[in-house]
Amino acid sequence: MPNVSLVDVGKLSKPATVLVEKISNAIGIVYEPRRIKQKAIAEAEASKTKALMDLEIQDIQNRALNRLVIEEIKKQENIESITEKSFSSLEENATPENIEDDWLSNFFDKCKLISDDEMQTLWAEILAGESNTPGTFSKRTIEFISTLDKSDALLFDNFLKYCWFILGYQPLIIDYQNNIYNNNNINLNTLMHLNQIGLISFTPTGGFETTFTANTIDIGYYGRILNLNFKNSSQNKINIGCVDLTKIGKDLARVNHPNIYKKADDKAEYIDDFFHFIVKIFFQANVILSEPLSNKIYNKK
Repeated sequence: MPNVSLVDVGKLSKPATVLVEKISNAIGIVYEPRRIKQKAIAEAEASKTKALMDLEIQDIQNRALNRLVIEEIKKQENIESITEKSFSSLEENATPENIEDDWLSNFFDKCKLISDDEMQTLWAEILAGESNTPGTFSKRTIEFISTLDKSDALLFDNFLKYCWFILGYQPLIIDYQNNIYNNNNINLNTLMHLNQIGLISFTPTGGFETTFTANTIDIGYYGRILNLNFKNSSQNKINIGCVDLTKIGKDLARVNHPNIYKKADDKAEYIDDFFHFIVKIFFQANVILSEPLSNKIYNKK
């Protein structure tokens, strides 16, 4: 039976083509659902015929066999959909050929039941991230994401709007009771929940600090760069609030908000009032170098 492909692999970018080949070698044929379906039905019919001849199986067993065929077809469709969604996030210098076969097998074993479009996109971004830099996502992270409810994924995505890039992804929850957070559903209950499921470390009565070795450093929030200068500060450190990301939280942040240091493509991700809220806090701590911001917008009152 000739191969039937829904995607012309020859028209894909080189990294996407290599990724398809890598997946094919690791877990079997991709992009051939019609061939898979025809083959599965043929094999199922052969099995049914033999079973009927040898065992005279009942109707319920026939239905069970048909159900298994349908389930396998759906899993294949999910795998192909996630793979195709990953193409748009592949970088030109991606090296999917260096992904471990065991990693791919585990990845698709965990995501083959995912049919929700938004959750497939999440899984696709993970596949693309691992293709761009093999070794980025551990099996532990994959295991966690396989248990993540969609509602929790959306809650965490919303939380990441309060993340800056400060030597890595860093949430700045300076005062979780402030309306700048509460108006966007970031409050005690949601922070405790994210802490409980293992995405953040939350200390309501304490706080975290970040210390720098350099006297100046650039930090970013969706393309808006702020230069911190510690010449007027007694110590090279800043208060980053009561929340930090766990290892899994950092991995998921790279998936959900990869361009936090760059200009945001989706303006809905950007919270302008929050940016100015943080700028004012740093200005009051005497660590902002930017003269226009400090003189024209902010004061210490």
